[in-house]
Amino acid sequence: MQVRQQGFTLIELVVVIVILGILAAVALPRFIDLSSDARASAIQGVAGAVSSAASINYGAFKVNSSRAGVVRMNGSNVCTSSILGSLMQGGALPADSGGNPLYTVSGTGNCSTGGDGAVVSCTLTDANSTGVTATSSIVCTN
Repeated sequence: MQVRQQGFTLIELVVVIVILGILAAVALPRFIDLSSDARASAIQGVAGAVSSAASINYGAFKVNSSRAGVVRMNGSNVCTSSILGSLMQGGALPADSGGNPLYTVSGTGNCSTGGDGAVVSCTLTDANSTGVTATSSIVCTN
């Protein structure tokens, strides 16, 4: 009587382990540093939120310019953290747990000469990373 054994041979197991090792070596670097992608996505989200808040502010201004809570966007430079932060829920741009700002704002958004409804661009920069920026469009209310 002959006994048949079933299973994988040692060489088959070694080949499978080698293939898995090669796949891991190729795929792993793609997943290790996702922090830069996450930072870029986060700042784009904040820039979009600022643009949306400025549009809502403009709509509220057009309905009733004396309405409480409407921010007058008519200065010579509206691209500041305090002005854009006042448009956001909570009255400020996002900050870390220590109260340090996560983003800095720059640009020369001049709403004093652009007229009512003019659109200016402000640049948000990640304060904790270099080169991660996004642009936000601000609607002037004169």
